[in-house]
Amino acid sequence: MALEPVAYSDGDTALTGWLARPVGAARGAVLVLPTIMNPNPPMERRAAMLADAGFLVLVADFYGQPVRDFEHSMQLASALRASVDVYRARLRAALDALTGLPEAQGLKTVAIGYCMGGQAALELARDGADIVLAASFHGLLDTARPAAPGAVRARILVCHGDADPLFPRSQVTAFWDEMDAAAANWHFHAYSGVRHGFTDPGSDARGVPAIGYDASADRQSWAALMGLFAEVF
Repeated sequence: MALEPVAYSDGDTALTGWLARPVGAARGAVLVLPTIMNPNPPMERRAAMLADAGFLVLVADFYGQPVRDFEHSMQLASALRASVDVYRARLRAALDALTGLPEAQGLKTVAIGYCMGGQAALELARDGADIVLAASFHGLLDTARPAAPGAVRARILVCHGDADPLFPRSQVTAFWDEMDAAAANWHFHAYSGVRHGFTDPGSDARGVPAIGYDASADRQSWAALMGLFAEVF
């Protein structure tokens, strides 16, 4: 499936999202927040899967510039997330780009994300964005600004690899406590023995011990998302 470029901006920063359209009328609108590497083939694959399931999909742009390599992505991400207000404004710009499309009018909207994008989806929920669901796949769970009581309007889905060394259980339980304090409606799925990046079939080829594909966790987490979609749409 060929994705269409969508130009938008965050202040003076020009950004380019990538749009996937369903065949026929859309069931809803989905903002896909990518990994730290920004839109790439795995994110395009997810957009196509969502469009095939009947959704209008926009893959967001975090940086507004090409990512040369992983080290460069770390630099770009660090600069973007240095200020929670700047970070959330960038995410809001992507959400506005999706909801402002003529085809999105009247549709319920969700935000899903992978790795850094998982954190981004949760940041939108913490910020009280008008979305019905925020879903994180092997995403960061920490935040510089925890959700205030009553602020989270979206339902929450987190799919997490329990053997992910980037996010120890102390971070997991802190997230649970945060969501409880915010009175959020949350679901948390943890997969034993599963590492970071478990939804990407290319994870094993990276040769990084912390990262690994897990076909079962990939299938089960996608089923969890589709199950909640059946409820919220």
